[in-house]
Amino acid sequence: MPDSSALGCPKQGSHLHTLRRDNPNGAWAKRQPTAAPGRWKPVDHLVVLAHDQYVLERMALPHGPESDFVLVNLFAEPLGAPMTTDSLGELLGRLSKRAGLSRRITPRMLRCAAGSNFADAGGGQDEIAALLDHARLSSAEPYLTPAPDRLRNAVDAVPSPRELTGGVR
Repeated sequence: MPDSSALGCPKQGSHLHTLRRDNPNGAWAKRQPTAAPGRWKPVDHLVVLAHDQYVLERMALPHGPESDFVLVNLFAEPLGAPMTTDSLGELLGRLSKRAGLSRRITPRMLRCAAGSNFADAGGGQDEIAALLDHARLSSAEPYLTPAPDRLRNAVDAVPSPRELTGGVR
């Protein structure tokens, strides 16, 4: 939702909340700040649309509404339980094969692609680290390899001393 104030949430724009808890699938939210009970992350419109479609399909199944997890086993046992990391990997593998891809897509590849997309869109190291929940700022460095045209643009953006003084010496 663009505004979640009706739900008691002051965060603006579309976002999701994570809560660190003991989960039946063994998954943990990455880092949990001590000052707040949960974390939030902004998401874009495509994520909201995909989630809405998934929820509509999930709610139509008898075991779909039973869990508050984002990814739930809908067609494999245990039905209605949160997906494990292994079952998510297997699902992505099957989807990779069905799409005719030459290599299997993994959850890690999706995470790396998100980091690269944030960098390509102009995200700074601090923003990338925060969005990917990196404990150290330096963990975002691999995503910050600039394209050659960005390097050229950075150099061209710095005014020449000749331009600053109004002439050539």
